Amino acid sequence: METAHAGQTTGNGPVRTRMWRNGDLEAENFPIAELGPRLRETGTVVWLDLLAPADTDLRLVTDELGLSPVAVEDSVTARERVKLDRYRGYVFLNLYAPETTRDGLVLHEISAFVTERALVTVRERPGFDVDALVRRWDEGPRPLPEGAAPDTAPLVHGLLDLVVDLQLDTVQALDGDADTLEELIFDDAFPVKEIQRRSFRLRKDLIALRRVALPMREIVDELLRRPSRLVPDALVPDFQDVYDHTLRVAEWTDELRDLVANLLDSRIALQGNRMNEVMKKVTSWAAIIAVPTAITGFYGQNLPVPGFERLSGLLVSTGLIVGSGVALYAVFKVRDWL
Repeated sequence: METAHAGQTTGNGPVRTRMWRNGDLEAENFPIAELGPRLRETGTVVWLDLLAPADTDLRLVTDELGLSPVAVEDSVTARERVKLDRYRGYVFLNLYAPETTRDGLVLHEISAFVTERALVTVRERPGFDVDALVRRWDEGPRPLPEGAAPDTAPLVHGLLDLVVDLQLDTVQALDGDADTLEELIFDDAFPVKEIQRRSFRLRKDLIALRRVALPMREIVDELLRRPSRLVPDALVPDFQDVYDHTLRVAEWTDELRDLVANLLDSRIALQGNRMNEVMKKVTSWAAIIAVPTAITGFYGQNLPVPGFERLSGLLVSTGLIVGSGVALYAVFKVRDWL
């Protein structure tokens, strides 16, 4: 078996290549120029990974596989929607692998051309773990039956399975963020700025994940659909498992979106309740202060009153002030206004 420790570099970014013969890995990291000759060999399947490809590399692959200029343009255009397009002799896929970072959700775009015996992945930016994809190919799924025609279906399964698993990991991480947000909302400290920051980021990440995860159901279903099914019978259970995972991601994302909406409604209600509590306390203290003010104002009239210029008058007014204040405090405390 031919091997190389690192991918070759042509154009703007590194290129990785692999060739399998009858299901066994035979060559790795060979030049792009060898794509045609290796595909013309018997029983071979080839994979190319192009990172920020140069025009010459794209032209070589396009001419060799007979790709449409429209599909090639989509592969190097950023922020294309998630989709599966059928062309004569091949299928074009556009997928997004999510990654959770400290700054929020990051989506890594992956375009793929799938022919009967070639898989070409195109990425404009690094970030997607290609080594994890290679490991997934090496570890499964099970090979096609003895004597079956060479097929890229196992490679496509590995790619889809990895992307959907990353989406599952992401929605699980967002679920943890929702739990943290719930704890903050019902915390006695009620950190308003932190709650607003986390809720905005969580809603933004959920919208982004939902936009790239929901179409995955249609993509896998299209691959499995008869009579033009692209998946051999031996791999149907493996693709069906990926389809089940796409349903789980979609359902979990929708549930989280509803949960976050309910949490935000709860935050508004709790904030209103806390405002009412503050207003009750302010009103209660204002009432306690108002009674002594009324008493001292009454004794401040320019008229003789009981106890005028006597010690008994001072004691009576002081007693009224202290007694009324204590009585009002006790009443408000019993009613839980303070």
